[in-house]
Order: sequence, then C-alpha cells, then structure tokens
Amino acid sequence: MYLDAAKKQEIFGQYGKSNTDTGSPEAQIALFSYRINHLTEHMKSNKKDYTTQRSLKMLVGKRRRMLDYLKEIDIERYRAILKALNLRK
Repeated sequence: MYLDAAKKQEIFGQYGKSNTDTGSPEAQIALFSYRINHLTEHMKSNKKDYTTQRSLKMLVGKRRRMLDYLKEIDIERYRAILKALNLRK
C-alpha cells in the first residue's frame, strides 16, 4: 500500500502540530497533496482509468475548499502551507 500509518504520522508531524494532529487544515492539505501526487503518477501510465480520474478531481476539489477555508481564517498560515507544499495560487 502506498500510504501506511507511519507515512501518515510523518506527514502529520511535519505539517501539523504533532504526529496525532489529524484535524488541522495544514495536515489535511498536506495529506491531500500526497494522495494527489500519487494518483497523478498513476494516471500518467493509466490514461483510461476513469474511476481514478474522478477520484483525483474530487481530491483536488477538497484540497481547494480546504485552502479557501484556511485563507479565510488565517492568511499567514495559508501562505506558509502554499510555500511548504510548493503549490500555485
């Protein structure tokens, strides 16, 4: 499996407040970004996998909504996560 519990804890520890901080917007955005990158690589070799394509689009939408929420509540945290994950906006 591409995403096990140890990898999740590493992501949450790096972008959240602690390894068990699964609820902060930064941690969720980082997890979505990791999953989006994995699915993008899958789609490069499986162009006709429409189920994965739909899942990828839904994940991108979730991440966009989470980024919009973070932008509304705290612009500095928003800018920091964009820079940390190297996202465009």
